[in-house]
Amino acid sequence: MENLQGGDLFTYLEKRNFEITETRAKTLSHQIATALYYLHSFGVAHRDLKPENILMVSNDDDSDLKIVDFGLSKIIGPNESSLDPFGTLSYVAPEVLLQKPYGKEVDLWSLGVITYLLLSRVLPFDDEEDKEIARQTIQDAPDFSFEPWDQITPEAKDLVKKLLEKNRQKRPSLEETLQHKWFKETDVHASRMGNGKDANGLDNKFEAFTLTDQDGKKMTADMDLIKKEAAARK
Repeated sequence: MENLQGGDLFTYLEKRNFEITETRAKTLSHQIATALYYLHSFGVAHRDLKPENILMVSNDDDSDLKIVDFGLSKIIGPNESSLDPFGTLSYVAPEVLLQKPYGKEVDLWSLGVITYLLLSRVLPFDDEEDKEIARQTIQDAPDFSFEPWDQITPEAKDLVKKLLEKNRQKRPSLEETLQHKWFKETDVHASRMGNGKDANGLDNKFEAFTLTDQDGKKMTADMDLIKKEAAARK
């Protein structure tokens, strides 16, 4: 397996006293969202997205990240839902705690929690008692009234609020998330976005959301390989 030398995202933040710039938080959130878009394109819901399950490629301040630990992941079709009580408290979506049917949008909630943490240095729903964390997750709105939120752009707050929407049906899709105005400067490939799926039924739009031309070329190469493998299996 690839050697990811930077440790997990939580350790990365801990080493920096959880103080990173909004620009850096945006980059990290965008990379997580892009990885989720890739996963969801194949119907895979991670279901346990948290900083401990995100590894940094290197120890550099500007290191890229990668999502790991798919032990709780599940393939969920477009019209399917799940009732499995999986996830980690503080990062798990309210519909999971309420034991209601859910889909891949649970990963969007977790992305919202992580983005909130990246921007504010604390979790949106946290307490020493698990029951209180669950209650906050189900009932309370996220708090934006303390520092450093007064220094954070309105665009960032807007995206976090939308991702932490209690009603899963009102939560933005990953495509809507990646097209959000907060990511506007990051979304360098938006103008090249295609539509629909290719002949093998694979989503070909994810490369539009990558950060750099180099990333785009690599993801395109990865997709080409997947397409060849899919064709070989037919």
